[in-house]
Amino acid sequence: FTAQDRSIDRSLTAASRPGTRAPTQVQEPLQAARRRTAMGSLLSKNKAAAASSGDVATLTQQLTECKEELKKVIDETNSAPILVRLAWHDSGTHDASSTAEWPMQGGADGSIRFSPEIDHGANAGLTKALAILEPVKAKFPAVSYADLIQMASATAIELCGGPQIPMRYGRLDTTGPDECPAEGNLPGAGPTYGDGAETPQQHLRNIFYRMGFNDQEIVALSGAHTLGRAYKDRSGYGAETSKFTDGSHNPRGDGKEATFHTGGSAWTKNWLVFDNSYFATVPDKDTDPDLLKLDTDKCLFLDEGFLPTAQLYKESQDKFFEDYAVAHAKLSELGAKFEPEEGIRID
Repeated sequence: FTAQDRSIDRSLTAASRPGTRAPTQVQEPLQAARRRTAMGSLLSKNKAAAASSGDVATLTQQLTECKEELKKVIDETNSAPILVRLAWHDSGTHDASSTAEWPMQGGADGSIRFSPEIDHGANAGLTKALAILEPVKAKFPAVSYADLIQMASATAIELCGGPQIPMRYGRLDTTGPDECPAEGNLPGAGPTYGDGAETPQQHLRNIFYRMGFNDQEIVALSGAHTLGRAYKDRSGYGAETSKFTDGSHNPRGDGKEATFHTGGSAWTKNWLVFDNSYFATVPDKDTDPDLLKLDTDKCLFLDEGFLPTAQLYKESQDKFFEDYAVAHAKLSELGAKFEPEEGIRID
């Protein structure tokens, strides 16, 4: 040290002692430096907040426009059922008991777009759903795949006459195949069940309890089978075609012409309408034999834990809609990581 350095050092040491005061010529530069540091830190935080606010504003705008685009696409392609299925199969891999870091718990993170997950047996045919969404994703690049997939599902429910789902957005995407969950997490259509369950009701509970759902929510979510069809080459169930899926019957509820790929078996006659008709059809012994009833459907009216809720939804569409909206929103958020953490709402 030079003599001057030692002098300053002694002054700094003195200034640090209780009851001492640094000489003015040392104290003032230190205070100025601290003010500059504090000001710089504040400016950096303000810039980061402004950038974050700008990003959220951009995303919110794109999310709003994206939903309008999805309405057009779903209406034109009659793709509501397969888009609902895509979203369910992306989020339905979640394990609520897992302590793994995100995204290794599975869930609504867009991982279904990667192989090997998209190639899992339960996801047969869902490459078509991804193909429908790709042009939309290209138009709105700020919207994550995870958000796009879940938004498409919720929008499809609403367009088909169902309840508005209380959705939030801002989900982060997985980045590669190494973040895909293992196969075997989704419900099967019938025995033999991959989880070892001996009854369909036990299978439903094994799968949905793992995600964090209860019996009432299982029944509510099962009601989404009012939409769509089953195909033998996908689930192993369903006829080659039926009077409701051969093109001679219009399954839409708004009177518009329904152009669709023919084939498969539907659970309800108007399988592009979201209502409570599934709960009326399943227990009806006089139901048209062309309509589908899986063991996992019929058990809702046989199991003591499921029956009261299934009967309630048969009698009250309003109650079904109320409970379904809550359960659907919960499903759409399983395992999701949001940025901002509180999510973004556009409705």
